[in-house]
Order: sequence, then structure tokens, then C-alpha cells
Amino acid sequence: MHPLDNPFWHALGGPQQSWNEETGLARRYQRDVAPFAALHDTSEQAWADLGKLLGPGGGAALFSPLALQVPDRLTVRTRFPLLQMVLDGAAGEAPAQTGEVVPLQSSDAAAMRQLVGLTRPGPFSARTPELGRYVGVWEHGELIALAGERARLPGYCEVSAVCVHPQAQGRGLGAAVVQRVIEGIQARGEVPFLHVVPENVAAKKLYLRLGFDERTELVGTVVEQGA
Repeated sequence: MHPLDNPFWHALGGPQQSWNEETGLARRYQRDVAPFAALHDTSEQAWADLGKLLGPGGGAALFSPLALQVPDRLTVRTRFPLLQMVLDGAAGEAPAQTGEVVPLQSSDAAAMRQLVGLTRPGPFSARTPELGRYVGVWEHGELIALAGERARLPGYCEVSAVCVHPQAQGRGLGAAVVQRVIEGIQARGEVPFLHVVPENVAAKKLYLRLGFDERTELVGTVVEQGA
């Protein structure tokens, strides 16, 4: 099994151990960092360990190559397909854009949450920005574009939270922030990867233009345990 088939397991057992909560064959990010969990395998013991880890009323999202056979004691809230893309080579050239891409700091957290709440690029918890480097574009004191790093496992780092304010679309800002994140990942000798829902055709085209290739399709499964 390739490490990217189970990215959160390898991230939490490797470079992101400091955010790991673990019980036996199950791992999860600390609750205010990210809503993701991972299993070592799909054995009954692994699912039992996940139940202990989640606790009464707890939930998490898991990524897997195939749809998971979830035991009856857990409720499947939703399933969704994900296209995993990898940039294993030189990055493509981003189109011309207007706006300066700058590093974001912890003091920018409120502005980041506001933009993410407006555009909804995916899960973004209170401490998600602690997971890696984030960059953005400001205009008239408002954050109008951002992207950053999420899961980091040996040799790989995920590009995530890519979003552009609706009123700033069409200016090349999404490509600009993604390219800056790519540069930082590759400077460490790591391979950038990301996840996109297949129906987001515009985002997929952007990532292909920036040099990403389709690697595989994964299934996201959100589970919840009864109280």
C-alpha cells in the first residue's frame, strides 16, 4: 500500500506526531486541529480502537482507496469521492496575477477563518494553521486568497485550504498562492499532493496546469459514534 493511500496515518505517525491522538490501531488529529482519523487496517480491532478514540458522540473523517465497511456501532454521515493529485516534478508556470503573495501569521487566524467560512474549501479547524506554512493575498486590509499545508508525511506534503474571495475570482490568485506553497514544499525536498472533489472541474484544470497529475481516487467517509 502506498503511503498516500492512507496519508493521515503516516502523517500522524511521522512528521505530525505532536498532533496525534492514538489508541492501538487508530489515530486522529487533536480535535481542534483537524477532523481526520486513520486506521492501520480495517480489522475489527482497528474499528474498536477508533471507537475508543472517538468517544461517545465523537466523529471523524477517514480517507481510503475503497469504500470502508463501517461496523454497525458507527453511523456513516456521508461518503464522497476524492481525486488525489501529485506534483512529482517541476511545477508549471502560474498565470499572471494581481496581488502580492505573503506569508500568513498566527495573528491572521481570524481573517483566515473568515475567508474559509465564505468559500468553504474543506475542513478548517481553529488550530489547522499550526500544521504548516500558509500564504495569502491581502487587498485593502482584507484577506482575499490563501492556501497552505495540511497533512505532512515522510517525503510528501499536502496543499490545502485553497480559496479565493468570490469578488477576486479570475485574477490568477488561486494559482499564485498554490504555486507559492508548492515552492516551499519542494524546497524541503518533499513532493506536493492535494485532494479535490472530481466535480470541481475548474480546480482540477488549475492543478493540471500547475503540473499536478492524477494519482488515484479515494473515498472520504465521515463517521459518528452514538452518545
